[in-house]
Amino acid sequence: MEDRPLADLFEPADRACWLGLVEGVLKGADFEKRLVSRTADGLRIVPLYGAAEPADQPMRAPGPWRIAQRVDHPDITAANTQALADLEGGADALVLAFAGAPGARGYGLTAASVEDLDTVLKGVMLPLIALRLDAGSQGLEAARLVKALAERRGEDLSDYDLDLGIDPVGVLAATGSLGAVWSEIAPRLAETASELEAAGFRGRAFLADGRPYHEAGAGEAAELAAVLATALTYLRALEAAGHDLATARDRIAVLLAADADEFVTVAKFRAMRRLWARVEQACGLDPKPLRLHAETAWRMMTKRDPFVNILRTGLAAAAAGMGGADSVAVLPYTQALGLPDAFARRVGRNSQVVLIEESHLARVGDPAAGAGGFEALTADIAEAAWAAFQAIEAEGGIVASLSVGKLQRRIELTREARAKDVATRRATLTGASEFPNLAEKPATVLDVPPPAAPRGTNFGAGSAVACDALPSQRLAEPYEALRDASDAWLAKTGRRPAVFLANLGAVAAFNARATFAANAFAAGGIEAVSNDGFTEAAAVATAFRESGATLACICSTDALYAERAVETAQALAEAGAGAIYLAGKPTELSEPLKQAGVHAFLHVGCDMLALLNGALRAAVRAPSPQQTA
Repeated sequence: MEDRPLADLFEPADRACWLGLVEGVLKGADFEKRLVSRTADGLRIVPLYGAAEPADQPMRAPGPWRIAQRVDHPDITAANTQALADLEGGADALVLAFAGAPGARGYGLTAASVEDLDTVLKGVMLPLIALRLDAGSQGLEAARLVKALAERRGEDLSDYDLDLGIDPVGVLAATGSLGAVWSEIAPRLAETASELEAAGFRGRAFLADGRPYHEAGAGEAAELAAVLATALTYLRALEAAGHDLATARDRIAVLLAADADEFVTVAKFRAMRRLWARVEQACGLDPKPLRLHAETAWRMMTKRDPFVNILRTGLAAAAAGMGGADSVAVLPYTQALGLPDAFARRVGRNSQVVLIEESHLARVGDPAAGAGGFEALTADIAEAAWAAFQAIEAEGGIVASLSVGKLQRRIELTREARAKDVATRRATLTGASEFPNLAEKPATVLDVPPPAAPRGTNFGAGSAVACDALPSQRLAEPYEALRDASDAWLAKTGRRPAVFLANLGAVAAFNARATFAANAFAAGGIEAVSNDGFTEAAAVATAFRESGATLACICSTDALYAERAVETAQALAEAGAGAIYLAGKPTELSEPLKQAGVHAFLHVGCDMLALLNGALRAAVRAPSPQQTA
């Protein structure tokens, strides 16, 4: 018996050989359409990459990323309980989300004095953890509270690993207004930095936050470009006030949204470090590691089937960590439903503990190095982001671009394209647009009313900068609105809107399309009433009347449609169906079917949101067949 390695028994594979095999499988189909995907910015992702030479890639300092937990309970005593539980459970960083900040998601700390903040952080040894503030328009006041807290405790600010999160540009993008013109705000930022440094502060005072752009629908390149332009704006403000550039760049940190697209998220975080290093070099500085934070994306969170959010945020946290984030904050899986309880917070925290301590994902400094797909995508995103950044700079910088709406318009185009993908289910949302569970039990959140948001901004008072605020949207919201309407109808009538599946022929003939239709209608909160199939139109009509449904959907094969679909549609229309659908793409039978009463065709790639909105309106407007009989 020949004793050779298995690989030696086969001819070496190469790309030409692989392409030949692919062509055989495609059978003439377009390679680009079938096997090449694209990012939101239009960057190509091909199905196969060869090994690559690792690029000169800046990464975080050796060691694991920090596990950051948001502290956002409006009651300061309860907030302290949150903070202590998180630190005891494995977190080594806290994010203080203040009421009124966009990142507080409607809740947040109400600490208005140094005494309040001391209560929130009672028992927390600040020199041993990292602390980041998320205070939105109250950023300067929150920074002063931390400075006062250090003095109250007799501690030195230089001992704190501190990110103050001051981000007036992000506030402008998210809210559409600031309390003063930029020429007044910029010197105030520099004065704040000087005051903090005089008190011993050595952390990051300013944050270039990518969340407002990501939540508005921006692609990866646009988010990075906005963040880069924001960071450069702060760098210029500090330099103009006399701050040394080498010190000024140490006062700036970046926060990016991490979503469940693992490959793109890893590449985006790697690209951010490359882009900032390029800015540093252009300023005549030797690049230093950028402080790069991550928070799992609000855009991808769903209210329906929220347990799927655990998978989304877990994957996003892993991608951010592998991409080089210094800290990762995971949104609890019930964040979109209200204020998360201790269990949801624990799940989010433990997902990172598992990634670091059990999966050892932080053991390698740059696990994507040399991987052809990651290297190519990192380079492509960085190149596209730099071009988008140059466009912002050509418009006078990010404040000017936002003020005249140019950046918003570009993001709007990407948002509309993504919304179309969501509507057609090209971009699937498990639990919302795909595989919905109409019988799901509601997840629990804390019964806490949202606090009143502080009014105004402490960035200044006078002639304010204003712009069109970027919208903060979750992708699942249109489907959730349909489900909410279905729930309201259920509460009112005792039954959900229903669609009768007019299955033709044997189970083998209708099962695939009936299953597809039931899943599709459920995404709109419409319950499917199924059966074992029919051979006569009269029997279909009788069963429809008895079902109590107001909608009907014909399901079978194209061959049986040719034989029975028209007469079935006519029978259903005569039986009082409020709207009739057919599972399948339009064919030469389309016109006869429409004349017989078919309202729309349900198929892969159709505008599902439009169809479901129309179906739900028809279902709640039409009388039941029993009422018309």
